[in-house]
Amino acid sequence: MTVHFHEGDLPDGLDLGPEVAVDSETMGLRLGRDPLCVVQLSAGDGDAHVVRLNRPVYDCPNLKRLMADPGVLKIFHFGRFDIAMVELHLGVETRPVYCTKIASKLARTYTDRHGLKDVARELAGVDLSKAQQSSDWGAAELSPAQLEYAASDVLHLHVIKARLDEMLAREGRTALAKACFDFLPTRARLDLMGFEDDVFAHTWTK
Repeated sequence: MTVHFHEGDLPDGLDLGPEVAVDSETMGLRLGRDPLCVVQLSAGDGDAHVVRLNRPVYDCPNLKRLMADPGVLKIFHFGRFDIAMVELHLGVETRPVYCTKIASKLARTYTDRHGLKDVARELAGVDLSKAQQSSDWGAAELSPAQLEYAASDVLHLHVIKARLDEMLAREGRTALAKACFDFLPTRARLDLMGFEDDVFAHTWTK
């Protein structure tokens, strides 16, 4: 595994292929309060690209172009949060997308364990460490442990997606999953607008 660290943006001319695994690191999990600090990506080739963003200007045209590129599928785990953060701070809508957490919930109905650690262990045979999950991602310098953690969250998403695709097809839920993925950027925008409750639910919190 090689971790390529980039300050501010992806380098010019970098081609990560038609399917890119993406994750992000923030100062917290509250939209509007906690800034987006890091975006990590992988082409599924065993390498990862970790971008520490220039806050608060977020001048990263190459990364923005990739996230909005209709010809590149972006693979997330719990993409709802990452997609909202990208739209809020980078000002672009991320499409098309695939979320391994949604796919897992639709395919792995025999379990309630759909976190990345659990999914990676079963489908990719990898035991991910979450030791750096709550570290300071806004620090002036990222530690080697932080870089390794950031990379680990995207290195296995292609393999996980492939396994989940097989399961979805076997259970006849591929089209249903795609419809959910297509709606995901809209779900993220609803979060940004304050509609955190399920708009399809019968009851409603004012």
